[in-house]
Order: sequence, then C-alpha cells, then structure tokens
Amino acid sequence: MTVTRGRGPEAAARLAVEDRLHRALAVLRLAVTLNTLGLTWWRWDNFDRPGWALAAFGVLVVWTVTAHVLYRQAHRRTPLVLVADLAVSVALLASTPWLKGPEFNASVPGFWVVCAVLAWAIHWNWRGGLVAGTVVSVVDLSIRAEITQTNYGNVFLVLLGGALIGYMCQSLQQMASERAVAERRAAVAGERARLARAVHDGVLQVLALVQRKGGQDDGEWAELAGLAGEQEAALRALIHAQDVWTTASVARPVGGADAEGPDVGADLSAPRDLAGALEQAVGPTVTVATPGRAVVLPGDVVDALLGAVGACLDNVRLHVGLAAPAWVLLEDHGDSVVVTVRDEGPGIPAGRLEQARAQGRLGVQSSICGRMTEIGGRARVETGEWGTEWELTVERRGDR
Repeated sequence: MTVTRGRGPEAAARLAVEDRLHRALAVLRLAVTLNTLGLTWWRWDNFDRPGWALAAFGVLVVWTVTAHVLYRQAHRRTPLVLVADLAVSVALLASTPWLKGPEFNASVPGFWVVCAVLAWAIHWNWRGGLVAGTVVSVVDLSIRAEITQTNYGNVFLVLLGGALIGYMCQSLQQMASERAVAERRAAVAGERARLARAVHDGVLQVLALVQRKGGQDDGEWAELAGLAGEQEAALRALIHAQDVWTTASVARPVGGADAEGPDVGADLSAPRDLAGALEQAVGPTVTVATPGRAVVLPGDVVDALLGAVGACLDNVRLHVGLAAPAWVLLEDHGDSVVVTVRDEGPGIPAGRLEQARAQGRLGVQSSICGRMTEIGGRARVETGEWGTEWELTVERRGDR
C-alpha cells in the first residue's frame, strides 16, 4: 500500500504521516552520518586508498544534504529520488573492498545504508523496506571474503527492520486515513441532523398549521390545506430517508467510499445567559419563570436548550392551539440546570411517540431529545389528561 497522491481527507492524512516520518528520518540520517564520519576518522589507518576514501565520504556528505532537501517536500519524493538514494548507498557499500582491501571488518558507509532502506519502507511500506533491505544485504554479503556470525546478524536486522518499519508505516497511514474519514462522516451526520431540525422547526411546523387550520374551512383554503399536507408528508419522508442514510453512513466501517458533504467543525460559542434568552424567545401566551439572575452556560448549550424549548412550544401550538397557554420554568441547581415546559392540553396518547418516530416525525426524536443528547443532557416527558410536561436537564461540567 502506498500513499495516495490525491485530494480529500484520506489522502491528506496519509501524506501527513509520511511527512512526519521523513522528518524523523532526516534526524536519523544526520545522526548516522556524524557517527560514520567519527568512526572513519578514528580508524583512518584502515584505508588502503585514503585519497579516494575522502572522495567517497565527500559523496556521502553531499548526498546526505541533498536527500534532506529532496525528502522535505512530498512532490520531490519521486521514485527516481528513492532509487538514487539506494544506488548511492549500494555504491559506497560496494567500494569498501577497493578502498580498504579484501580483509576489512566495517564497511565504508556503515550504518548509513539503513537510511535508504527506511526511506523505501516509509514510501512503499513493508514491500519497499523488504526490497531495499534485500538489495543492501546481498551487496553487503557479496563483498566479504568470509561471512561471520556478526555479518549475518547485521543483514538479518536490516531485512527484518526494513519490512517491520514498512509495516508500521503502513499501519500508521491506515489509522490516520480511517480517523480522517470517520471525522468527516461524523461532521456530515451532525450537519444533516442540524439541517433536519431546522426544517422541522420552521417549514414543517408551518405546513402542519396550514393543513390543520385550512382543513376547517371549505373551498380554496381546504385545497391549500390538502396541498400543504401532501408537501409536509413528502418533506417528512425525505428527512426520514436522510436520517436513515446518516445512521448507516456513521455505522459503516471505515474504508469504503467517503461520504460527500460539507466540511464542518464544532465551533463553541461564548458563554451566554439562558434566563435572558428564554425571556426574549417565548411568545405572549407563554409564562416564563427564572431564578431572577443570570444562568450562564456555554453558547452551544444555550442554543440547544432554546431549540428544544421552542420545539416543545411548537407542539403546544400545533396540538393544543395557537392561543393555548404554556409555562416555562428555569431552575439552576448549581451542578445542573433544569428547564420545564408545561401545557394544559389533552396530553399525548399512549403509543403516539413511538408511532411518530416510526413515521419519521422528528419533533420529539430529534428536535427535543436529539438536541439534549448532543449537549450531554437528557429529556423526560410526563403526560396525562392534565397536559404534558417536558423536563430538560443538563449537567454543569468542569470542561464546559
């Protein structure tokens, strides 16, 4: 598996992992270069051709700088550069008998050759690491007059390390890709849920009211009510289908086709006063009772509570009447905030909530319960012949 050269969060995540790994490799390349130069100076009397040895180490230093520049940017990390990296390492390794004589212990580049192997492992994963490690091992063994246990151990580590590092690079890229796709799907699902609530709180409520009021008259108003009912049913079916798609998309294992949708992100707003916002948001038929002081909560929590309260009041106007009274009570218990919405309607018939959820109606499932779930709160309803009471609770947390 190679890094996907393309667009989208998956390719970008893979490329980000490769960039980070090459930055680490640049540090390693510098360290082994300094180590090789230090050991060479210490064992300079081992060379039979010191003049050519200086030229060889000049090539080693120049290529180290060149590789550092080329590997810094993704578009320069071409197969030609990787092949050249391995070729320089193999050439320096093969020059060892000529520079030091047939009887030598350490090769000219020493540990420096592992940099090319790791570069192949990062770019072409375990297959690249295995191929590069094999090439280096074969050359290393072929130039030696005698293969010792130490020589065998070194080439074995090169082979094993190249394949293992390549596999680890592949795993990191895969995990980064899966995380990017999962975050994108979650963002798309969240945006679809918010849009569905917005449609429910606005368009669907108006269509339902038109259908209800127009159906009480004759003539054109009755025809308009029928059309409004048809459009409401069609829009609810569309929202329900989108909700099913969103659930399936989020639950689908990462690795399939990426979901199309806007790139959205959570943006927490500044703290706001819930008490003042409630007093300004309700209509003339609603009585609001607050603690008489500010109840400060994060802006997203305030927005969610206002939306849930608005959905409760929309249900009052739709099922009880436009002029039906309702009461909103705000309680601040310190560690939690509770908003209660109550009306004196006929109550919710038994099984009505389950039926509405099956029909794709989002008044309770999304506009009320969904909003509370998103902010870590909960919604509880009690109903009877005396009316309906919603209790919306959100806990105060230290990280809010």
